[in-house]
Amino acid sequence: TAGAIAGPALTGSLVHVLGTRHLLLVSAALLLVAIYCIQQLVAWQMLQTDQEHFPDQQTAEQPIGGSVLAGIRLVMQSPYLLGIALLMLLFTMLATFLYFQQAQIIRDAFSDPVDRTAVFAGMDFIVNVLTLLIQVFLTGRLLNWLGPAWTLALVPLLLAAGFLLLSISPTLAILIIVQIIRRAGNYAIMRPAREMLYVVLRREEKYKAKNFNDTVVYRAGDAVSAWIYAGL
Repeated sequence: TAGAIAGPALTGSLVHVLGTRHLLLVSAALLLVAIYCIQQLVAWQMLQTDQEHFPDQQTAEQPIGGSVLAGIRLVMQSPYLLGIALLMLLFTMLATFLYFQQAQIIRDAFSDPVDRTAVFAGMDFIVNVLTLLIQVFLTGRLLNWLGPAWTLALVPLLLAAGFLLLSISPTLAILIIVQIIRRAGNYAIMRPAREMLYVVLRREEKYKAKNFNDTVVYRAGDAVSAWIYAGL
């Protein structure tokens, strides 16, 4: 979270000084630092593994096993998991539609790539600050007050109202407000509530069916919505 807040803050403050091209060099340098940190952590982990005593393999948690396609079967056989998959598919499609609208409105509003980058950085900064504040002070209370079902429905309902406003007045200000609400609401409210749905499942369903929903269904929503948007 600290990195997600510091990143857009740094981008917004440097983009007008360095420009977008030189800002990519800063990003590359930060990636090199991250790679170095990963190497140091791996070396430290290997050292700790050599020094510590681990339980016998027979007492350790056994692998789940099974086919790589088992996640598809589990989702198709369970109405509960199908409901989660449908929720992710529809919400992802709505989010992708909004991203296409964002690209068009931002392109029309700003001709300079530097200004566009600054706007995106500002949006990301607000989203991540709101996400942190909502998670700390509001998410748990919402789950207690509304329960998981209405908590999951809250952000899609707000997004539906946002699309209605955009259809009436597709302006930059409304787009920014709707996009911030969608992203912060997804990260701080909808995602934690959705993760709670997997708590009651068996171990195989948690690891295999959840992976299928989080990868195949999520990316399918992106692809299908892109095709639909292009067709419209």
